[in-house]
Amino acid sequence: MSDDPTQPNNQISKVTEVQAKYADDIMAKANVVGVGVGMIKHGDEPTNEVGLVVLVSQKVPLEDLAEADIIPKKLDGVSVDVQETGVFSAGGFEAGG
Repeated sequence: MSDDPTQPNNQISKVTEVQAKYADDIMAKANVVGVGVGMIKHGDEPTNEVGLVVLVSQKVPLEDLAEADIIPKKLDGVSVDVQETGVFSAGGFEAGG
């Protein structure tokens, strides 16, 4: 395996390391409902860049967030993309049914 950080497997490995390191801290921030490895988007357009994807129930303007709830654009050199998903909920399933 190559040590070239531009190779897809190396990019995914690096992003996975960053996810493991920061997921708990990110999940504690306001509106965050998930953290994963995925493709970075610019606007609604996907790119070829692998990064840390932070899923939020609702995007909020920076000026309306507490400083502790602001998600950085990069963590350890890995791009971070905040994507609005709404709130996740289980539906149409009854346990024990």
